[in-house]
Amino acid sequence: MTQTLKVGIVAGEASGDILGAGLIRALKKHYPHIEFAGIGGPRMLAEGFHSFFPQDRLAVMGLSEPLKRLPELLRIRRFLIDHFSEQQPAVFIGIDSPDFNLTLEQKLHDSGVKTVHYVSPSVWAWRQGRIKKIRRAVDLMLTLLPFEAQFYRDHNVPVQFVGHTLADDIPLQTDTALARSKLKLDLPAETPVVALLPGSRQGEVERLGPVFYQAARLCLEQRPGLRFVLPASSGHRYRQIHQQLSEYSDLPVTLVQGKSHEVMAAADVVVLASGTTALEAMLLKKPMVVSYKMGWLSYKIISAMLRVPYVSLPNLLASEALVPELIQHDATAQGIATQVLAFFDNPDQVETLKERFLQLHESLRCNASATAANAVVNLIDGVAPNTVAQD
Repeated sequence: MTQTLKVGIVAGEASGDILGAGLIRALKKHYPHIEFAGIGGPRMLAEGFHSFFPQDRLAVMGLSEPLKRLPELLRIRRFLIDHFSEQQPAVFIGIDSPDFNLTLEQKLHDSGVKTVHYVSPSVWAWRQGRIKKIRRAVDLMLTLLPFEAQFYRDHNVPVQFVGHTLADDIPLQTDTALARSKLKLDLPAETPVVALLPGSRQGEVERLGPVFYQAARLCLEQRPGLRFVLPASSGHRYRQIHQQLSEYSDLPVTLVQGKSHEVMAAADVVVLASGTTALEAMLLKKPMVVSYKMGWLSYKIISAMLRVPYVSLPNLLASEALVPELIQHDATAQGIATQVLAFFDNPDQVETLKERFLQLHESLRCNASATAANAVVNLIDGVAPNTVAQD
């Protein structure tokens, strides 16, 4: 009689649900008799995953919301610790959500469960002291980016670089004309288009939106043929941006509900708030200007703890300033406009940049879900990862 292999997984956000579903599909190919339980979203549920709680109960943001929800979050974590300690799975996998998952992983690790953390926290960038807790909590770290894996090797934490699912999903070549057609922009093929992405959160749009619109005005003065496209990440952001744009009725801008991927694919240059969006723009081979502004106190605290020379993923991956970063006091309309126009004025440099982006894309294209599954299988089988730093 074949024994069923049990795997615990907790994915607290929508991005983790995508990774979890891919990992589940890949693990099923290794084990015909396998069960998954924990916390996951709709994509994981569609793969037969059993979720003890709705995934959105873990999706908290900011500083105040986690404090308000703390009693509930602690109850959920206590249930998971008790359940997986008593009915021990072959492996427990925490996907992202480090504030919730790392403590859970450490408790389960102490009880004898093999533990994996999928998606590295930004420990390499700030609060590097967290590496001590990670070393105690996990048997294996799975990283999406190669420089993350090197950090763990340097700190003697078992690690496997698996690549990024976005790099697997996005084609190596981008069809700009097709993207414009899907958005029904109805522009001549030679029309230069700039995508504006001021962020997905209210505060980000509040701070960056007007700066981006003013930069667009300055660009338009130099290049009257420019057109702008702006995706709103949600209905709330759509209404917020629509209200902001009422003061910029002179701008030839198309506001789109969602579809940020298509908007970036349709553009010649992208102006964006720093974050994962910069990685997606890089994979789409789009020249970009990365900008960000935050509250002065948050900036003072975070900048004091930052341990890396860049904030955008393209620059971190390349270990050089491939794209301009205009952060906090440098995030001005004039500064952004100058960088955008420089891309249009230097087509040869843009082609060189796109070639560099292609190289980085290929370096991240590792069939991430299958690679992650192989690493988990090796851990279950007692095979040490070959990426651990040796004494």
